[in-house]
Amino acid sequence: MRDDPRLPCSPGFWRSPLRGPRFTSVLGLVLLVGITVLFVTGLVSYAAYNPDLSPVNDKTPDKGILGFYLFAWPTTPHWLYRLNQGVHVTLGITLIPVLLAKLWSVIPRLFALPPARSLAHALERISLLLLVGGALFEFVTGVLNVQLDYVFPGSFYPLHFYGAWVFFAAFVAHALLKLPTALRNLRHLREERNDLVTPRPAAPTVSRRGALWFVGGGSLLLFATTVGQNFDGLLRRTALLAPHGGGDPGSGPNGFQINKTAASRGISRAETSDEAWRLVVTGPAGTVRLSRARLAGLPLHSSALPIACVEGWSTADQWWRGVRLRDLAALVGYDADDPPDVFVESLQRRGAFRSAALRANQVADPRSLLALYVNGEELSPDHGYPARIIVPAAPGVLNTKWVARMTFEDL
Repeated sequence: MRDDPRLPCSPGFWRSPLRGPRFTSVLGLVLLVGITVLFVTGLVSYAAYNPDLSPVNDKTPDKGILGFYLFAWPTTPHWLYRLNQGVHVTLGITLIPVLLAKLWSVIPRLFALPPARSLAHALERISLLLLVGGALFEFVTGVLNVQLDYVFPGSFYPLHFYGAWVFFAAFVAHALLKLPTALRNLRHLREERNDLVTPRPAAPTVSRRGALWFVGGGSLLLFATTVGQNFDGLLRRTALLAPHGGGDPGSGPNGFQINKTAASRGISRAETSDEAWRLVVTGPAGTVRLSRARLAGLPLHSSALPIACVEGWSTADQWWRGVRLRDLAALVGYDADDPPDVFVESLQRRGAFRSAALRANQVADPRSLLALYVNGEELSPDHGYPARIIVPAAPGVLNTKWVARMTFEDL
């Protein structure tokens, strides 16, 4: 059965002369660096949510020791999350051709017989199965999330979170086993022969160097059609593979990217009207109810901050104007220079992140605002009218729109 060239378990079934240790090693080393960066930026993105602050910020229940959390998310530099998530998403999409080429290069091993020649070989095959399955799962769910196409069952957050740990554990085990061989293959002028080299090579149609250039060209094309989502203007129009890659929505001061519209979240004009809407602010001194006119009469401050989303898109700095969060904390009994955490609730009634928690360091930052205006104009309904949160370096979903209630306390 193993010698029948008609079956995929036979070495003679796979006839491409491109397969070989050096070809696979080059792809493997690119993935070693790239996937490590992806994993680190993924963990940093997780930390940006301040996951131990409040259950509403963390969508990964029962995470146990996997949800370790080392530091409160900083507010400086204000573009930190924009950079981190832009790298994470853009690099992930750019690596897709490399991953597919790597899987193609080692596919004969997936069908090799016997399945396990020893305990060590069995463990290696299991790690390989987890590696391949985990890689495909993480990349597929990541791309679907970027495209806002949630066809998979369950929430993206726990699926991607737990999948990342399974995949990276298998990835580390595989890298430790194969790195010495990969480096040896790259150093040798003549590569070793192993089970990847076919005993019945077909006529070559392209050289291995040409194949690597082809893979690199595919990655470059994906990079060029994705990276623009991190910028404004004409460059954003090149982001053909990003859901926010078209022109900016509308024009004028509110003409920048929107993830959630007021209509999609059931926000009506009746409940955001000046007559109906009141901001409820609670603290140790009691509760105050503030109309938009009264908020606009308080000392207002301006901040130049971007919006950056977990899907990888971001805007340039927008000029926001509103009341500092620490000044609102002072209205209900706290020292403006030493405010507590805050729990923010939206008029939004459905969907994730209807509410969010912010750490004390985020509240204390003088650039953190309950914004009433952007770029010199009132917020549009889609950008959160009558008031929204804007905090430096925070993920977009924590910059709550259509704010209805703010509770200042230690969370």
